[in-house]
Parts: sequence; C-alpha cells; structure tokens
Amino acid sequence: MRNAVSPPPARRRGRKVLVTFLVLVLALVLLVGGAVAYLVAGIGGDVPRIPDAFRGLEATERPATFGGTTFLLVGTDSRAGEPTTGAAASPDATPGSQRADVIMLGTLAPDGESASVASIPRDSWVEVPGRGTTKINAAYAHGGAPLLIGTVEQLTGVRVDHFGVVDFAGFTSLVDSVGGIDVTVARATANDGVDFTAGQNHLDGRAALAYVRQRYDLPGGDLDRAARQQNAMKALLETVQEKATTDPAALYAFATSVGDAVSIDDSLSNTGLVQLAVDNRNLRGSDVTFVTAPVSGLGREGDQSVVYLDEERGRELWGAVRNGSVRQYADRNPAEALSGTPS
Repeated sequence: MRNAVSPPPARRRGRKVLVTFLVLVLALVLLVGGAVAYLVAGIGGDVPRIPDAFRGLEATERPATFGGTTFLLVGTDSRAGEPTTGAAASPDATPGSQRADVIMLGTLAPDGESASVASIPRDSWVEVPGRGTTKINAAYAHGGAPLLIGTVEQLTGVRVDHFGVVDFAGFTSLVDSVGGIDVTVARATANDGVDFTAGQNHLDGRAALAYVRQRYDLPGGDLDRAARQQNAMKALLETVQEKATTDPAALYAFATSVGDAVSIDDSLSNTGLVQLAVDNRNLRGSDVTFVTAPVSGLGREGDQSVVYLDEERGRELWGAVRNGSVRQYADRNPAEALSGTPS
C-alpha cells in the first residue's frame, strides 16, 4: 500500500562519512600553499583501493559519459567491532558483506565550478539486476560494488565513474579532527543519549553520529535522516573550507583521517586524485547543491517498509545531474532540496 508524502581505537567508534569529502577536501587543500603536494600524495597513498569495483559491467550497456565526474558514495551499516573500510580496516573485512545505509551520487561539474550530491533513500523499491524488485540497499549485500553500481546506473541513467565506501568507522574522527561542526535543527529532538535543541547546535563526533543516525521522532523518518546526513556533510565541508585558510594543522588532521576511513575503487590513481583537486580548486562548500531523489510515497512490501520513487520527476533530476543543472532543479523543486533547517 502506498501512502502519499509531500588510527587510535577511540577514533573507530560507530560513524559514517561519504567519499565526496575526499575529492572536495583535496580541492580545498590547494589553498594551503607549499603543503599541497605533500598532502595530496600522502592522502592518495593512504586510501585503500577496492579491486574490480566495475567487474562484469559491459561498457556498451552502461550510460554514456557526459564530461563531469560522478562518484557513487556508500556508507554501510556494519556494526563490527573493527573498521571494515579504509586503512584502519581489519584484514578479515569483506567488502560488500553489509547493506548500504547511505547511497549518494556526488557529481563534480566539468567546469570545476559546481558540484551536486543526490541522495537515494536506502529503502527505495527498485529493480536490481538479476534479483528482481527489492530495496536498493540490498544490492550491495547481494553483489558488492558491481551490483550496486549497475543498479544505480540502471535507475538513474547516470554513468558512475568512481566508487567509494565507508562504514561506521569514519565520521566521528573527521568531525573531531576539525573541532566539531555546527548544524541548525528545526525542533528539539534526542537520539542515543544526545539532546538536540531547536536552533544551532555545535556537535562533536559522537553527537554528530547520533544526529545523522536518527530517524525515529522525525516526521519524515528515513527521508529526514537522509537530509540530516546531507546537512552534516555540508557543515563539515564548510568547516574544512574555513580551516583551509585559518588552521592548516587541523586541515591536515582531517585530510589524513580520510585515508583511515575511506576505500575507493582501484581505477582512481593518486595522479587522478591530484588532477581532480586541480580541476576543482575553485570549488567551495556553497557551490555544492544537495538534493534527494523525488519520492511518490511510502508503503510496505510484505513485512518491509519501503520508499517508492517518483519516476517522472526522477528523470528530470537525473537529467539535471547529467547536464549540470541540479541547482536549477533544486530551485524548481524545493521539497527535494536540502533546507537550511532540516528536521
């Protein structure tokens, strides 16, 4: 039924982050004079690569390239005691053994002047190649990076250039490395022992994790949680931008933390990372537009709570991703855009 809806062990507690930070922070560190080459080379060398992320995806059957660079960004729902992604990962960790808790397409425009982040709700009811219709977050568990990439490309018509994944072992250390983030909350809520007041809240890593993981006591449930994840991401980017000019030591701490938390596909070399940083050196947090895939309703399939995507408006969004007009799309569809005070 559809219902209409308008390093140290202490650093490795439950947390999540998105690899868009990797590219955007590399662009931002270009502001830090002589340290640039050292930082970029060091970060790139520390980020583990995922082998064969595009295995079995036939080039002739994939969407065409359009000039920009798109990352499929995944946060897994692993609650293992040890990290499963990044340089800090346990050697016994198996990529793709968990469901995807966060799914976003992060796209850097060809001109290096803008970027977009589009969230796909993890409970979206979609066609997964070879698996029938199921929740999109199951694709990663069923077939790792290749199946999730194929599913997202089939859904959106957007070519995925690179893949990045983190588990609950990344977000806290990144937030703490820059001294916390400031987010604005629409109304007072609480989650996991952390109280959030209406208005601006300064969050350390633990509080930020509780903020991005909350969905109960929010009017939109999982959709509001996706907005919170974007809001935290935006706040962290803005803080990193500030640190780039005021506190290079904190910027370096943040940048090195990325390598501890994130794994990326092996087609993105260190040279490729440097080139992305150079190409996007003028990018700022304010140049990134955050949107969520349009939803037509919520409902149930058997015993599962699911999200039904709006196919018609979705085609408009994914077309905007391809042609670099996501900001204009967000202006026309404010319900899908990240507000200044998400719930």
